[in-house]
Amino acid sequence: MKNRFKVKMLAEGGMMIALATILSYLKVYDAPMGGSVTAGSMIPIILFAIRWGIVPGLAIGACHGLLQFILEPYFYHPIQFLLDYPLAFGFLGLAGIAFHIKNDSLNKYVSMFLSIFLGILGRMICHVLSGVVFFAEYAGDKNPWIYSIQYNAFYLVPELIITSIVIFIIWKPLQRLVKAK
Repeated sequence: MKNRFKVKMLAEGGMMIALATILSYLKVYDAPMGGSVTAGSMIPIILFAIRWGIVPGLAIGACHGLLQFILEPYFYHPIQFLLDYPLAFGFLGLAGIAFHIKNDSLNKYVSMFLSIFLGILGRMICHVLSGVVFFAEYAGDKNPWIYSIQYNAFYLVPELIITSIVIFIIWKPLQRLVKAK
């Protein structure tokens, strides 16, 4: 029985990585130095994390980040690579905290939003650190921290909004799948 769940989780993880990759090519806006607003490319990874938990979510997110690097590499330094790809996308798995919230007094949609927010915040922190350390020259006269936060928020806040809206719309029908796990 336990092996069936492992196989099911791996198969579902592979499909979510594929779906996230396809959605990453449907761009609404492409930022000039990396990052973009997509048609919800983080949704499959976040849904996987919510369904299976934090650790599987971190693993699938990191795999998706590696695939993003292979398909659209943006490389300056090994630490920048780690921050912008496997770590940033891996942190989307933090949305798996919703898997562990069993408190019925907390509105399900509030816990879902907080989980989505936590995952995207983790991704943003990685990109901001990368921006401050490796791309500070683009800030000009601005504080590199402020510049990096503004630059990354410019595409990650719309992604947060898109992801939240879509997940809220599809969550009720998907609840049967989550319970059927």
